Amino acid sequence: MSSGEERTAAGARPNERRTDVPPHIVDAARHVLARDGLAAATLERISAAAGVSRMTLHRRGVSKQDILAALSERLEADYRDAIWPALVSKGSARERLSDALAHLCDVTERNLTMLEALSAGSRDAIYHDSDPRRLTRKVFVEPLERLFIDGVADGTLEADDPEETATVLFNMVGHTYRHLRIGHGWNAKRARAGVLSIVLHGVLGRGR
Repeated sequence: MSSGEERTAAGARPNERRTDVPPHIVDAARHVLARDGLAAATLERISAAAGVSRMTLHRRGVSKQDILAALSERLEADYRDAIWPALVSKGSARERLSDALAHLCDVTERNLTMLEALSAGSRDAIYHDSDPRRLTRKVFVEPLERLFIDGVADGTLEADDPEETATVLFNMVGHTYRHLRIGHGWNAKRARAGVLSIVLHGVLGRGR
């Protein structure tokens, strides 16, 4: 599959016409991706892992592109569900942002092997807008942007451009956490503490 096809597949949006993929097929695809990687995650292997025949997927009209799109939608739903409590809880915007970023680490952890198995093109399609500003897609950025707007209002956060700041923060936390877990072999607790400590408290000492 070319990088352009991967962008179309993984980046398919819910309002676009595509075949619905049953949940057990999506579960099987996650398993095969994590075990074998994207190139080896054929429909034959996915159908076998799901306990159905390849012909069953053919009759349903389910393609590999449909499955990648369904995986993307499940990741988005996981993120929305995880981040929601931080948006509606009491406390300052800074406190709620800290909770939200911890939840982002949790979502990345739950999807770690799947994300690592995807190609760069597929991950790009999941996370990035196609507009000239090249920001992270709204579904991922808007919750953090909302917290920055609240934080500017209550004086606990600073952001000249809440949308861009939210984009930077989402990528700093999510992608750095994933790299520390996979690339450096850090355990989840160490990776989460290391990333959030830098993000929330910085590294510059106080001037005297």
